Amino acid sequence: MNRVVVTGMGALTPIGNDVPAFIKNLWAGTSGAAPITRFNAERFRTRFAAELKQFNAAAFLDKGELRKTDLFTQYALVAADQAIKDSGLDFTAMDPFDTGVIWGSGQGGMQTFEEQVAEYIGGDRNPRFNPFFVPKLIANMASGMISIRYRLMGINYTTVSACATSNTAIMDALNYIRLGKAKVIITGGSEAPITEASVGGFCAMKAMSVRNDDPQAASRPFDVNRDGFVMGEGAGALVLEEYEHARKRGAKIYAEVAGAAMTADAWHMTATHPEGLGAYQAMRLALKDGGIDAGEVDYVNMHATSTPVGDLSEIAAITKLFGNDLKGVHLSATKSMTGHLLGAAGAIEAIASIASINESIIPPTINTQHLDPELPAGIQIVLKDAVEKKVNIAMSNTFGFGGHNGIVVFRKM
Repeated sequence: MNRVVVTGMGALTPIGNDVPAFIKNLWAGTSGAAPITRFNAERFRTRFAAELKQFNAAAFLDKGELRKTDLFTQYALVAADQAIKDSGLDFTAMDPFDTGVIWGSGQGGMQTFEEQVAEYIGGDRNPRFNPFFVPKLIANMASGMISIRYRLMGINYTTVSACATSNTAIMDALNYIRLGKAKVIITGGSEAPITEASVGGFCAMKAMSVRNDDPQAASRPFDVNRDGFVMGEGAGALVLEEYEHARKRGAKIYAEVAGAAMTADAWHMTATHPEGLGAYQAMRLALKDGGIDAGEVDYVNMHATSTPVGDLSEIAAITKLFGNDLKGVHLSATKSMTGHLLGAAGAIEAIASIASINESIIPPTINTQHLDPELPAGIQIVLKDAVEKKVNIAMSNTFGFGGHNGIVVFRKM
């Protein structure tokens, strides 16, 4: 099979609108959480989120693109453009059928859907819908618009596996290039979920933190007082490329995509398996896919959303996977800073994992003050401050509603 490498990255996150800013704030332990500004959240159970800061889509996209696209697609176009420019690829010198787009979004055009339905219900009920209503809301439009902008005519589709969505997209891109179905695939994910219906729905589930008096400290994975996740928004993009193709053109290579795997918990609509059985198997299979022993893993970017059940089930899976090697692997939860980007989470966490390889730094887990006493002794969760460590193998975990477990493993080149 072909080897696959990462040759470009782009990020639009609550703690930085490009990769350098994102990584700088990640190392510094910066929180992106703050009171919601997108709408009046005064009556909501949770009134804060991790929104993008100082982002103006009009600075990147023309009026036609803005009129025809939802925020999640706009985020995708900006992040993908960063990644493509970073890669140095010249698509005019390539067969357009050799390059594809496999993108991910868990919710798609939620804002568009809300606005159009509200306009219809609040009006005279005449069906005068915007002609772009359907194209703006469907989740596959991000991958479609990226391909249209760059005339990429190869494999093109969108994955949806809730909060495992981006890792699903990355895994599919990896496998298509391995099989020789493409030379380059633009992959990643985007999400724009900070809307009244989305926030309201998660509030109704009591899945989100209600630490409204201190939003920046609300996401506290593994803390005994954790009370739910913080919603985030944005996008992450990676250019995956067949190794020989990248080598021949003298591309900058960030890391190899060494392995990936998915499993299902087959347990509950929204809760993870309490023993982490599906998560354990997905991690084990991802390492097997890359020919990697558990003892070789240096860093795990955990899913760790700061929910009471989810955090402990992931730790159970990690403990089972690493066994006697547990003390040799460093763990951290970057959602404590970025919030939870849902379908885009895996994309920005893949970038964080790759950055740990390239810069020999493990990002911290912030806000965690009192570790849950149920955690195993000797576990190395990086708290408060980033730590320096040579990283050759980094694993990125994602788990989604419906029992979806998606794992991607990166290796230093």
